[in-house]
Amino acid sequence: MIKMRRSEKNPILTPVADNIWEADGAFNGCPVRDGSNIHFVYRAVSPPQMIAGYELPLSTVGYALSSDGVHFKNHRQFIKPEHDWEQFGCEDPRVTKLDGKFYIFYTSLSAFPFTADSIRVGVAVTNDFQKIDEKHSVTPFNAKAMSLFPEKINGRYAVVLTANTDIPPSKIAVAYFDREEQMWSPSYWRDWYASLNQNTIRLQRSPKDHIEAGPPPIKTKDGWLLIYSYIQNYLSPPAVFGVEAALLDLQDPRKIIARTDKPFLVPQEKYEKYGNVPNIVFPTGAIVKDGTLSIYYGAADTTCAVATCKLNTLLEDMLETRIKHVKLERFSGNPVIKPNPNLSWQARAVFNPAVLYEDGRVHLAYRAMSVDNTSVIGFASSANGFKFEEQPSAPVNVPREEFEAKLVPGGNSGCEDPRLTRIDDTIYMLYTAFNGISDPRVALTQISLDDFLTRQWNWSRPILISPPNLSDKDAAIFPKKIKGKYAILHRLGTSIWLDLVDDLKFDGDKWLGGHIFMSPKDEMPDTEKLGISGPPIETKYGWLLLYHAVSKKTEPMTYYVSAALLDLNDPSKVIARRKVPILEPETPYELFGQVNNVVFPCGAAIIGEDLFVYYGGADSVIGVATMKIEDLLKSLLSWGEIGNDVIKPGKFKWGTFNFTRIRKLVSDSRLDPNILGG
Repeated sequence: MIKMRRSEKNPILTPVADNIWEADGAFNGCPVRDGSNIHFVYRAVSPPQMIAGYELPLSTVGYALSSDGVHFKNHRQFIKPEHDWEQFGCEDPRVTKLDGKFYIFYTSLSAFPFTADSIRVGVAVTNDFQKIDEKHSVTPFNAKAMSLFPEKINGRYAVVLTANTDIPPSKIAVAYFDREEQMWSPSYWRDWYASLNQNTIRLQRSPKDHIEAGPPPIKTKDGWLLIYSYIQNYLSPPAVFGVEAALLDLQDPRKIIARTDKPFLVPQEKYEKYGNVPNIVFPTGAIVKDGTLSIYYGAADTTCAVATCKLNTLLEDMLETRIKHVKLERFSGNPVIKPNPNLSWQARAVFNPAVLYEDGRVHLAYRAMSVDNTSVIGFASSANGFKFEEQPSAPVNVPREEFEAKLVPGGNSGCEDPRLTRIDDTIYMLYTAFNGISDPRVALTQISLDDFLTRQWNWSRPILISPPNLSDKDAAIFPKKIKGKYAILHRLGTSIWLDLVDDLKFDGDKWLGGHIFMSPKDEMPDTEKLGISGPPIETKYGWLLLYHAVSKKTEPMTYYVSAALLDLNDPSKVIARRKVPILEPETPYELFGQVNNVVFPCGAAIIGEDLFVYYGGADSVIGVATMKIEDLLKSLLSWGEIGNDVIKPGKFKWGTFNFTRIRKLVSDSRLDPNILGG
């Protein structure tokens, strides 16, 4: 855990009563090195004065000079309103030196009362801090906290900025320019803003939080270091201001290599807790000298302060966090499959795909919905895992039995959320069967591998394998027997259950049962329920199980994806289990659809060194996301054993179960994850 050391000289810059322009505030400063000197620009606030008929404090940009970054002299007002687009103030400067020029980006205020549209970015350019050589309005939309990267990236100028700061949610993003004058080109920025989501660095953990870029990025051997303000509960006070950091790819800083998982600086000192706006630490500047990182920040919107740490310690901490918190990376071409209005059976939605990787191709069996809400199973196949060039015009499996027939006109019914497992030369498909009246139950059908690969859809007659009068979903068979038995995962109640059975002959007297081995109470706070994603994948470290969790932290609830590692010989033992998601809803196709805030995989495949995870987005479309399989396994192993989730061998026996008792267990909100089933 990073610990910042505050300077004993804090606050290093304070309001000066004799200078009317900075009598009420001197904060949010940003340094830049120039030989042996450090130029320092900061936000200065005057007492109320008349501005265009309003009596208001006025923010301008002050300047001071330092040799050590702590002691300052030669205070003077440097940037002040001269144009209509900044007449009500110039705030929060960030300065970068590039090609012999100093670029000072700042927040410009064009109207009062302040509106989002009146809060934009301006820039002043100087060669020597003696005079301003150029001044321009930059963004034609609401934005703040822009700064220039200190060197070109792939031959282009680059900036980081925060768009929509006053139209939440804010987004920290990157923009590139071929020429200097593009930085203040309205037409360039209008085009860029239309593609804002493609340029965003995704740092926000909750829609209730607020983020804002801090100092100009710092180049390190591991990537661009971006320090930023992370404000928890910004939209549901009390807000908590903190400072966090991310490590960005050197060639494409939109990509996150690593990040801190919580603030390393929060208001603690008196000068941070009390002032014009209490309880604020707000990072705006940073420099590195002799391996020490100094972060300059505004304290309580009144003074400037500085805190330090060893740069390598911060980088190592983030890279270690990355191992633990590695995430799936979405394919830029998502969604890979969308509803087809020309095919009635999948005109409403396509989602929740099962996966098989056979003969060098990815095969998906996915849930498709018609306009009348009937679910069937569609098929698609791809040579590279991203472009699905084979998509038949007819479903490959349809409701055939009364337990999946449409008994309620217009209601949901059919074959839902399939999972595919190959054992020897047979492919088994478990899916949720629903007729609109009875509880949804697990159904089983199978097909020969040869028929599957030759597209001869000779599925066996489906049978129900979960008990009646119980809602049972999210089921899959392990791809090999465990000690001579078929191992089956399924979800009863809010937990994942594991059952071992001698055979798959469910004749109406035998049903799925088993025991709870993963419970939501051991997941992240506010987790409502768990369910598997697809069949476990065998690795040298154990069975890799991806699973979904439903969080009630947001409204509507959020479905995210996490992972666990199970013992190869006794999968009732959970070797390791992540405490953070590897995929959560972030993009429009995951946030908005038939069911908002959903990412829901039903299968994954290892192709080469990569794990390909196929998922439903918002119950409407299909996406794919990938990661290095070794990264995920190392991440899981770094979490270590989790004690309560490990079921000791021999603690229970498999066999016949009392389903009256199971129903009672499922409905009991105090369910113990280690309780026996019979």
